[in-house]
Amino acid sequence: MFRVVRTLGLAFGLLAAIVAAQAPEFAQQYTQRLGGALDELRRAIASLDADAQASGRNREEALALLRTNPDAFIARRGESARADIERLKRLEAQKQALDSATGPLGRLAVIARDPDMAIARAAYRDYQPAVPTTTDGLVAGLLGFLAAWGGWRVTSDFGRHMARRSRRRPETTPV
Repeated sequence: MFRVVRTLGLAFGLLAAIVAAQAPEFAQQYTQRLGGALDELRRAIASLDADAQASGRNREEALALLRTNPDAFIARRGESARADIERLKRLEAQKQALDSATGPLGRLAVIARDPDMAIARAAYRDYQPAVPTTTDGLVAGLLGFLAAWGGWRVTSDFGRHMARRSRRRPETTPV
């Protein structure tokens, strides 16, 4: 029976390693989407800046003109442009943090700390599992294996100990 429990623990550990190794792959796909979002935001803001400059204004003046326009549509476009500029700042800061992340799981920590939920949802929706070939993937897989296998061993050892203990106790008959 112990061999079956040990084999199940090993299988559980390997499954956990495969699942845990997917976290760095998700971070990779998130980072790729982040790069695409940055490129598109930069393009949109460069277009706004070019239009502002062509009309003799700077970005702030153009945004103020758009946001205070009596036409609701134009005012909303101004608010959208302001939101895009703020998002670009946040995403550039996150990209810089991702680029400078150290340690085997540093990028995961950066993403977990402050993810852009639109990018995270899109990355999850289109996620493609992959075999980990990076240090991050191997470390995450090893940690997943050790956590699951170790947890299984502790649980099964405790269960065996309790089973032996209940067999050793002599049955006493109340007087």
